[in-house]
Amino acid sequence: MFAIPTLTNASRRQFSTTKSVNMKVLLTGGSGFIAAHVVDILLEHGHEVITTVRSQEKADKIKSAHPKAGSNLDFRIVEDIAQENAFDKAVQSLPGLEAVIHTASPFHFNVTDTKKDLLDPAIIGTTGILKAIKAHAPSVKHVVITSSFASIVDGSKGTRPGHTYSEKDWNPVTLEEAVQNPSNGYRASKTFAEKAAWEFLEKEKPNFTVATMCPPLVLGPIVHYLNSLDGLNTSNQRVRNLITGQNKKEIPDTGTYIWVDVRDLALAHVKAIEIPEAANKRFFITAGYFTNKEVCEIIRKNFPEYESELPGKEIKGGDYPEGGLYKYDNSRVVEVLGIKFRTLEESIVDLVKSLKSVGA
Repeated sequence: MFAIPTLTNASRRQFSTTKSVNMKVLLTGGSGFIAAHVVDILLEHGHEVITTVRSQEKADKIKSAHPKAGSNLDFRIVEDIAQENAFDKAVQSLPGLEAVIHTASPFHFNVTDTKKDLLDPAIIGTTGILKAIKAHAPSVKHVVITSSFASIVDGSKGTRPGHTYSEKDWNPVTLEEAVQNPSNGYRASKTFAEKAAWEFLEKEKPNFTVATMCPPLVLGPIVHYLNSLDGLNTSNQRVRNLITGQNKKEIPDTGTYIWVDVRDLALAHVKAIEIPEAANKRFFITAGYFTNKEVCEIIRKNFPEYESELPGKEIKGGDYPEGGLYKYDNSRVVEVLGIKFRTLEESIVDLVKSLKSVGA
């Protein structure tokens, strides 16, 4: 097993002198749920942002939503991140690039070929961006990669009462298990991609440091100009299903019982390129526990207009498991990045408001 590199005092001084404001930043997957919020925060912090998107149409939508960004927001088209050398042209075209935030990776279970649809885009996309940076962007000092709690959790252990998950944990999923079903495939894609990043850092010894973000379920407001009710990210679909009457008879199992608001996660990504102490660290980013039943009651309390669509108070399901639940340690993201997490109620209220804006 590889070891995540640690900074020596000399290298820490090197990265500590890197300016933390007004950086030139490449963001991959700019039209994604998380990335759209990363764009907002990067611009708010005064950075120059170049984001990759799969089409000019996506670029135009993002550009029109940020009319004040001017020359601080630009785009590069990368149609398929699973292709070898997919990021080379984009990186080569950006002299003076200082940081890269890599969020582009699939998160869905609607797959026909686990390797082609999940594993390849995640793994090849991650190694591809790292290779491109090393080969063509020697000025880059900070790389942040969106990973997942899926790379931490051991799904075979169930709810694992008594265990405390932290950055020290790795999902032990194998390639053989990965191709058995889409759920295994997704967890494996995040695990293998993150491991590939740390292995690259260990073997290639590039000029840049790496930080990985490992969130569980990501909730919070969507950006209306990129989303519709039919095109939601997987995490927020459960809330859409509640307010559109799809769960009247039974509240679905929660599945993953920890969560984070997308805006707090986006801020963590940006802080990880601004704070030298974030270099070469994994961050397990969670605000705490939640259940689908709690989400339902928050909607009932704050949006009485959806009462007829929600499951009645007597409806069972969606609660915490009877046998207990794992604990979590999110101290690193609080202490190193200084993140103060939003409450579940604030996140769900803002999410439902954003869903209403696209027709819910």
